[in-house]
Amino acid sequence: MRKYTPKNDVQAKSYYNDRFFVSPQVPKSDVADDEIFSKDLAVLKSNFEIKDAYIQKGHLVVFIDAKANKQVIKFAKETLGYDFLMELSALDYMATCGGFEVFYEMLSTSKHKRMRIKCFVKEGEAIESVESIFRCADWSEREMFDMFGIKPNNHPYPKRILMPDDWYDYPLRKTYPLQGDEAAQWYEVDKIFGKSARSVIGPEIRDSAAVDRYDTTRFARLGHEVPYGTDIVANGEPESTPLAYQEEGGVRLFGARLVTKFDENESKVLEKRK
Repeated sequence: MRKYTPKNDVQAKSYYNDRFFVSPQVPKSDVADDEIFSKDLAVLKSNFEIKDAYIQKGHLVVFIDAKANKQVIKFAKETLGYDFLMELSALDYMATCGGFEVFYEMLSTSKHKRMRIKCFVKEGEAIESVESIFRCADWSEREMFDMFGIKPNNHPYPKRILMPDDWYDYPLRKTYPLQGDEAAQWYEVDKIFGKSARSVIGPEIRDSAAVDRYDTTRFARLGHEVPYGTDIVANGEPESTPLAYQEEGGVRLFGARLVTKFDENESKVLEKRK
Protein backbone atom coordinates (compact mmCIF):
# COMPACT_ATOMS: atom_id res chain seq x y z
CA MET A 1 0.00 0.00 0.00
CA ARG A 2 1.34 3.45 -0.96
CA LYS A 3 2.12 6.00 1.71
CA TYR A 4 -0.58 8.63 2.02
CA THR A 5 0.39 12.24 1.28
CA PRO A 6 -1.96 15.17 2.04
CA LYS A 7 -3.70 16.62 -1.02
CA ASN A 8 -4.90 19.91 0.48
CA ASP A 9 -2.16 21.95 -1.25
CA VAL A 10 -1.73 20.20 -4.59
CA GLN A 11 -2.26 23.44 -6.49
CA ALA A 12 0.54 25.35 -4.81
CA LYS A 13 1.76 28.52 -6.41
CA SER A 14 4.04 28.00 -9.39
CA TYR A 15 7.73 28.62 -8.77
CA TYR A 16 7.87 31.44 -11.31
CA ASN A 17 5.25 33.36 -9.32
CA ASP A 18 7.08 32.91 -6.04
CA ARG A 19 9.28 35.92 -5.34
CA PHE A 20 11.23 33.90 -2.77
CA PHE A 21 11.90 30.96 -5.10
CA VAL A 22 15.57 30.04 -5.39
CA SER A 23 16.46 28.06 -8.49
CA PRO A 24 18.18 24.75 -7.67
CA GLN A 25 21.86 24.55 -8.61
CA VAL A 26 23.08 22.23 -11.35
CA PRO A 27 24.98 19.35 -9.68
CA LYS A 28 28.76 19.72 -9.51
CA SER A 29 31.42 17.02 -9.45
CA ASP A 30 35.08 16.95 -8.49
CA VAL A 31 37.68 17.70 -11.17
CA ALA A 32 39.55 14.55 -10.15
CA ASP A 33 36.72 12.51 -11.67
CA ASP A 34 38.00 13.37 -15.17
CA GLU A 35 41.60 12.54 -16.07
CA ILE A 36 41.96 15.17 -18.82
CA PHE A 37 40.39 17.96 -16.78
CA SER A 38 42.48 17.14 -13.71
CA LYS A 39 45.69 17.41 -15.74
CA ASP A 40 44.59 20.70 -17.33
CA LEU A 41 43.68 22.13 -13.92
CA ALA A 42 47.02 21.10 -12.45
CA VAL A 43 48.85 22.94 -15.25
CA LEU A 44 46.67 26.02 -14.73
CA LYS A 45 47.27 26.04 -10.97
CA SER A 46 51.02 25.92 -11.51
CA ASN A 47 50.85 29.13 -13.54
CA PHE A 48 47.86 31.12 -12.25
CA GLU A 49 45.80 31.66 -9.12
CA ILE A 50 42.65 29.53 -9.37
CA LYS A 51 39.90 30.57 -6.95
CA ASP A 52 37.60 27.60 -7.59
CA ALA A 53 37.20 24.72 -10.03
CA TYR A 54 34.67 21.95 -10.60
CA ILE A 55 32.94 19.95 -13.33
CA GLN A 56 29.38 20.89 -14.24
CA LYS A 57 27.35 19.33 -17.07
CA GLY A 58 30.54 17.85 -18.50
CA HIS A 59 32.34 21.23 -18.56
CA LEU A 60 35.40 22.20 -16.57
CA VAL A 61 34.49 25.45 -14.78
CA VAL A 62 37.41 27.55 -13.54
CA PHE A 63 37.20 30.82 -11.56
CA ILE A 64 40.12 33.21 -11.99
CA ASP A 65 41.10 36.79 -11.10
CA ALA A 66 39.61 39.24 -13.61
CA LYS A 67 43.00 40.98 -13.98
CA ALA A 68 44.51 37.77 -15.39
CA ASN A 69 41.76 36.98 -17.91
CA LYS A 70 43.82 37.66 -21.03
CA GLN A 71 46.84 35.69 -19.82
CA VAL A 72 44.68 32.70 -18.85
CA ILE A 73 42.77 32.72 -22.15
CA LYS A 74 46.04 32.85 -24.11
CA PHE A 75 47.53 30.04 -21.99
CA ALA A 76 44.41 27.89 -22.44
CA LYS A 77 44.63 28.31 -26.20
CA GLU A 78 48.37 27.90 -26.78
CA THR A 79 49.33 25.47 -24.03
CA LEU A 80 46.22 23.48 -23.13
CA GLY A 81 44.79 23.22 -26.65
CA TYR A 82 41.46 24.99 -26.08
CA ASP A 83 41.63 26.52 -29.53
CA PHE A 84 38.01 27.63 -30.03
CA LEU A 85 36.27 30.45 -28.17
CA MET A 86 32.61 29.45 -28.39
CA GLU A 87 31.07 32.40 -26.57
CA LEU A 88 31.72 35.09 -24.03
CA SER A 89 29.25 37.24 -22.13
CA ALA A 90 28.26 38.23 -18.62
CA LEU A 91 25.64 37.68 -15.91
CA ASP A 92 24.15 40.42 -13.74
CA TYR A 93 24.79 39.94 -10.02
CA MET A 94 24.43 43.62 -9.14
CA ALA A 95 21.78 43.03 -6.48
CA THR A 96 23.71 40.38 -4.56
CA CYS A 97 27.38 41.06 -5.33
CA GLY A 98 27.54 44.53 -6.86
CA GLY A 99 28.99 43.41 -10.18
CA PHE A 100 29.01 40.96 -13.06
CA GLU A 101 30.24 37.44 -13.72
CA VAL A 102 32.10 37.33 -17.06
CA PHE A 103 32.50 33.91 -18.68
CA TYR A 104 34.47 32.50 -21.62
CA GLU A 105 33.21 29.24 -23.11
CA MET A 106 36.13 27.41 -24.74
CA LEU A 107 36.38 24.21 -26.77
CA SER A 108 39.33 21.94 -27.43
CA THR A 109 38.88 20.40 -30.88
CA SER A 110 41.70 17.92 -30.19
CA LYS A 111 40.55 16.76 -26.73
CA HIS A 112 36.81 17.14 -27.43
CA LYS A 113 36.46 18.92 -24.10
CA ARG A 114 34.89 22.21 -23.01
CA MET A 115 36.20 24.61 -20.38
CA ARG A 116 34.35 27.64 -19.00
CA ILE A 117 36.61 30.32 -17.56
CA LYS A 118 34.83 32.72 -15.19
CA CYS A 119 35.79 35.90 -13.39
CA PHE A 120 34.01 38.65 -11.45
CA VAL A 121 34.14 42.38 -12.19
CA LYS A 122 32.56 45.09 -10.08
CA GLU A 123 30.28 47.83 -11.35
CA GLY A 124 32.33 50.41 -13.27
CA GLU A 125 35.39 48.16 -13.68
CA ALA A 126 36.76 47.29 -17.11
CA ILE A 127 38.19 43.98 -18.32
CA GLU A 128 40.99 43.30 -20.77
CA SER A 129 39.93 42.48 -24.32
CA VAL A 130 40.84 39.04 -25.72
CA GLU A 131 40.17 40.08 -29.33
CA SER A 132 43.87 39.84 -30.17
CA ILE A 133 43.81 36.15 -29.15
CA PHE A 134 40.44 35.18 -30.62
CA ARG A 135 39.22 37.42 -33.45
CA CYS A 136 35.66 36.19 -32.84
CA ALA A 137 35.66 37.99 -29.48
CA ASP A 138 35.29 41.33 -31.30
CA TRP A 139 31.49 41.47 -31.55
CA SER A 140 30.87 39.49 -28.35
CA GLU A 141 32.83 42.01 -26.29
CA ARG A 142 31.04 44.89 -27.98
CA GLU A 143 27.71 43.24 -27.17
CA MET A 144 28.79 42.71 -23.56
CA PHE A 145 29.58 46.42 -23.31
CA ASP A 146 26.35 47.37 -25.11
CA MET A 147 24.07 45.21 -22.96
CA PHE A 148 25.83 45.27 -19.55
CA GLY A 149 28.18 48.28 -19.66
CA ILE A 150 31.38 46.24 -19.12
CA LYS A 151 34.14 48.01 -21.05
CA PRO A 152 36.78 45.85 -22.82
CA ASN A 153 40.14 47.60 -22.51
CA ASN A 154 42.31 47.76 -25.67
CA HIS A 155 39.46 46.68 -27.93
CA PRO A 156 40.03 47.92 -31.53
CA TYR A 157 36.52 49.39 -31.85
CA PRO A 158 34.80 49.66 -28.44
CA LYS A 159 31.41 50.91 -29.64
CA ARG A 160 27.85 49.77 -29.08
CA ILE A 161 26.78 47.10 -31.56
CA LEU A 162 22.99 46.84 -31.15
CA MET A 163 21.84 50.05 -29.51
CA PRO A 164 22.54 53.60 -30.79
CA ASP A 165 25.70 55.24 -29.50
CA ASP A 166 23.72 57.76 -27.46
CA TRP A 167 21.43 55.18 -25.83
CA TYR A 168 21.04 55.56 -22.08
CA ASP A 169 21.74 52.58 -19.81
CA TYR A 170 22.25 48.92 -20.67
CA PRO A 171 19.22 46.76 -21.63
CA LEU A 172 20.30 43.38 -20.18
CA ARG A 173 20.84 44.67 -16.68
CA LYS A 174 18.15 43.43 -14.31
CA THR A 175 17.43 47.00 -13.24
CA TYR A 176 16.53 48.01 -16.80
CA PRO A 177 12.73 48.33 -17.40
CA LEU A 178 11.31 45.49 -19.50
CA GLN A 179 9.47 47.88 -21.83
CA GLY A 180 12.16 50.56 -21.86
CA ASP A 181 12.27 53.86 -20.02
CA GLU A 182 10.93 57.31 -20.85
CA ALA A 183 13.80 58.03 -23.27
CA ALA A 184 13.16 54.77 -25.13
CA GLN A 185 9.51 55.68 -25.81
CA TRP A 186 10.48 58.88 -27.58
CA TYR A 187 13.86 57.98 -29.09
CA GLU A 188 12.82 57.37 -32.74
CA VAL A 189 10.28 60.18 -32.75
CA ASP A 190 12.85 62.66 -31.46
CA LYS A 191 15.57 61.47 -33.84
CA ILE A 192 13.46 61.34 -37.01
CA PHE A 193 10.93 64.15 -36.54
CA GLY A 194 12.18 66.15 -33.56
CA LYS A 195 10.70 66.71 -30.11
CA SER A 196 8.18 69.19 -31.52
CA ALA A 197 6.36 66.25 -33.16
CA ARG A 198 5.71 64.41 -29.90
CA SER A 199 2.18 65.74 -29.53
CA VAL A 200 1.34 64.76 -33.13
CA ILE A 201 2.88 61.28 -33.26
CA GLY A 202 2.67 60.09 -29.67
CA PRO A 203 5.04 57.76 -27.80
CA GLU A 204 6.39 54.59 -29.38
CA ILE A 205 4.47 51.42 -28.51
CA ARG A 206 6.95 49.49 -26.36
CA ASP A 207 4.73 46.46 -25.76
CA SER A 208 6.46 43.64 -27.65
CA ALA A 209 3.13 41.80 -28.06
CA ALA A 210 1.25 44.73 -29.61
CA VAL A 211 0.65 44.95 -33.38
CA ASP A 212 -1.12 48.15 -34.41
CA ARG A 213 -2.21 48.28 -38.07
CA TYR A 214 -3.45 51.82 -37.58
CA ASP A 215 -0.22 53.31 -36.29
CA THR A 216 -0.26 57.10 -36.43
CA THR A 217 2.72 57.49 -38.75
CA ARG A 218 2.79 54.05 -40.37
CA PHE A 219 6.27 53.02 -39.20
CA ALA A 220 5.14 49.47 -40.06
CA ARG A 221 1.67 48.61 -41.36
CA LEU A 222 0.80 44.98 -41.46
CA GLY A 223 -0.11 44.02 -45.04
CA HIS A 224 -0.84 47.55 -46.28
CA GLU A 225 1.18 50.33 -47.87
CA VAL A 226 -0.34 53.81 -47.95
CA PRO A 227 1.16 57.27 -48.48
CA TYR A 228 2.78 58.72 -45.39
CA GLY A 229 0.28 60.46 -43.12
CA THR A 230 -2.85 59.13 -44.82
CA ASP A 231 -5.84 59.19 -42.49
CA ILE A 232 -7.05 55.63 -42.96
CA VAL A 233 -9.61 55.98 -40.18
CA ALA A 234 -11.54 58.57 -42.17
CA ASN A 235 -10.83 57.26 -45.69
CA GLY A 236 -11.14 53.57 -44.91
CA GLU A 237 -8.85 50.74 -45.93
CA PRO A 238 -7.32 51.13 -49.44
CA GLU A 239 -8.71 48.41 -51.71
CA SER A 240 -5.60 48.33 -53.89
CA THR A 241 -3.44 46.74 -51.19
CA PRO A 242 -5.08 43.57 -49.82
CA LEU A 243 -3.64 41.93 -46.75
CA ALA A 244 -0.80 39.66 -47.92
CA TYR A 245 2.33 38.18 -46.43
CA GLN A 246 4.25 36.91 -49.46
CA GLU A 247 5.53 38.11 -52.77
CA GLU A 248 3.47 37.53 -55.90
CA GLY A 249 3.35 33.83 -56.80
CA GLY A 250 4.33 32.54 -53.36
CA VAL A 251 7.56 30.73 -52.49
CA ARG A 252 8.99 28.55 -55.27
CA LEU A 253 11.93 26.19 -55.64
CA PHE A 254 12.99 25.02 -59.10
CA GLY A 255 9.64 26.15 -60.43
CA ALA A 256 7.57 24.24 -57.87
CA ARG A 257 5.44 26.18 -55.39
CA LEU A 258 6.36 25.35 -51.82
CA VAL A 259 4.13 27.77 -49.91
CA THR A 260 0.84 29.07 -51.19
CA LYS A 261 0.36 32.81 -51.07
CA PHE A 262 -1.72 33.91 -48.11
CA ASP A 263 -5.31 34.84 -48.92
CA GLU A 264 -7.12 36.90 -46.30
CA ASN A 265 -10.53 35.71 -47.50
CA GLU A 266 -9.59 32.05 -47.02
CA SER A 267 -8.12 32.53 -43.56
CA LYS A 268 -9.85 32.07 -40.25
CA VAL A 269 -9.06 33.76 -36.96
CA LEU A 270 -9.43 31.43 -33.97
CA GLU A 271 -11.48 32.90 -31.18
CA LYS A 272 -9.84 30.70 -28.58
CA ARG A 273 -7.08 28.16 -28.30
CA LYS A 274 -7.84 24.59 -29.20
